[in-house]
Amino acid sequence: MALELKSDLNQETITKLQKLIRANIDAHDGFRDAAQEINDPQVAQLFRTLANERSAMATELQNYVQWNGEEAEEDGSFAASVHRVWIDIRSKLSGGDPYAILAEAERGEDHIKEAYEDVLKETAGSAMNSVLQAQYARVKSGHDRVRDLRDAYKNAK
Repeated sequence: MALELKSDLNQETITKLQKLIRANIDAHDGFRDAAQEINDPQVAQLFRTLANERSAMATELQNYVQWNGEEAEEDGSFAASVHRVWIDIRSKLSGGDPYAILAEAERGEDHIKEAYEDVLKETAGSAMNSVLQAQYARVKSGHDRVRDLRDAYKNAK
């Protein structure tokens, strides 16, 4: 295998980056939508912060894909749009209950965390490893914050 550089990524790595771009776009859209549905201003602010973080991560990966002469993904997945509809329905039925929305947000965070774990395993030794590890740390931190908030709301019930 030839030495991979960030400016000369192999096609498999680019394909995996595209997967993570879609996951980050999905997370951005989900957090943005959830921030509009939730009745708790502090949780809404956390969701807006995480949405902005995921957007920046998607942009960073899009830049690497484009630097390699490929067209970067610009849309999320169909499955995520279905999940956002489910969050919307649940929030309307629960009256914007933070626990219900946090539970759905945590499920979404499980998805992106697993996506990063899979890509890190599949691209071990890639030139992108340091970038992906740094992004994974931010994803894990966001996941844990959402999970801990969800648990706090559950225990408060």
